[in-house]
Amino acid sequence: MAFSIAVDPRAMQDIQQAIDFYENQQPGLGKQFEEILNQQLLRLEHTPFFQLRYENVHCLPLKKYPYMIHFTVDEKEQLITVRAVLNTYFQKSKNLEKQKLKLRYRVKVHYSSKQMDKVQL
Repeated sequence: MAFSIAVDPRAMQDIQQAIDFYENQQPGLGKQFEEILNQQLLRLEHTPFFQLRYENVHCLPLKKYPYMIHFTVDEKEQLITVRAVLNTYFQKSKNLEKQKLKLRYRVKVHYSSKQMDKVQL
């Protein structure tokens, strides 16, 4: 049975920032990023149990781009919630710790909340 996917509004902002960045680098590159992201999200619908990184957050890297999808899985509700789409290029910088803290905050605050605004794909 396929899982449903919901994207946290802040993850949508992450995605839009990445699309805009790549589109500014080269026309059409943002669209290519979006297509690869969508392919990985479709993959998650059928196989959501990728690497568990911390607490209950799973991660799936994007092919050809230095980004990773961070998501939680609710088996009972058959729901995958994308919490963030983060640039892994920052792994060697101080920004990585800030990104991790921000992601953990998102998960703790929103995972238990039924009032989270969901964007269904």
